[in-house]
Amino acid sequence: MDGPTSSLIADLLSRCTFPAAGTHVSCAVSGGADSLALLFLAHAHGLDIQAIHVDHGLRAESSTDVNVITPIAQQLGIQLLVHTIAVEDGPNLEARARDARYALMPHDVMTGHTQDDQAETLLINLLRGAASQGLGAMRPGFTRPLLSVRRSETHAVCEAMGVTPVNDSTNTDPRFQRNRVRAELLPLMANLSRRDTAPLLARTADVLRADNDLLDSLASNIDPTDALALASAPLPLARRAIRLWLANPYPPDLATIERVLSVARGDVLACDIGENREIRRSKQRLSIQNLR
Repeated sequence: MDGPTSSLIADLLSRCTFPAAGTHVSCAVSGGADSLALLFLAHAHGLDIQAIHVDHGLRAESSTDVNVITPIAQQLGIQLLVHTIAVEDGPNLEARARDARYALMPHDVMTGHTQDDQAETLLINLLRGAASQGLGAMRPGFTRPLLSVRRSETHAVCEAMGVTPVNDSTNTDPRFQRNRVRAELLPLMANLSRRDTAPLLARTADVLRADNDLLDSLASNIDPTDALALASAPLPLARRAIRLWLANPYPPDLATIERVLSVARGDVLACDIGENREIRRSKQRLSIQNLR
């Protein structure tokens, strides 16, 4: 690499959260700029990489995406594993495609999510009514090593390496909420605030995630089956203790949590918590009962 390219890679690596050089990792590679930059940066860091590409068949030309990835993997000496699956168009397409994709990959696969993706995720979760856990967005770490890297910088890496990334038309499809947040909401926020809001939103996610972790730690000391302990605990911690108890794997909504608190306080003897189950109090203990 020449001087400018070497300087760019060094700067970005200083902000990445890769594991130690020599570690074996898997990288999800779509062929877009973010995932190709992930591949280049992981290689520059000295990781032992297996690249994984999944063709969902969502675009007529998607089968050609691998033609962009293959020569790069060969140039870098990286093993490339390719999966082809069929995801039908229809409701919840993004979520179904994501679930199908991750089902084919190791649980610790690295992805090329950037700081811009982090900002979008916080806003999407806010629009869904998420509390602090959701507003903490994606947790930084080895599996998402580029969360302090901007999307513009991943394109700069591809340009510096002489690579033209895949232009995925689904990334501009207004049917998908994330695309509208990216194309409409974030530019409007930048215009109103007269600043680039992505770093601000990413920092906000960091703060809320740390707060959420602390509250979870405090709430874990409360026995949610002890009605007296639950009723006497500070309300935010009591709610969180119930949320941790009933998460299966998704936490219950606020209305369900409030019903459980009513049982703990002695206002009612039992309450419905969904999935044909109820919370019942007996001798100041709460238990989950299956309804007949």
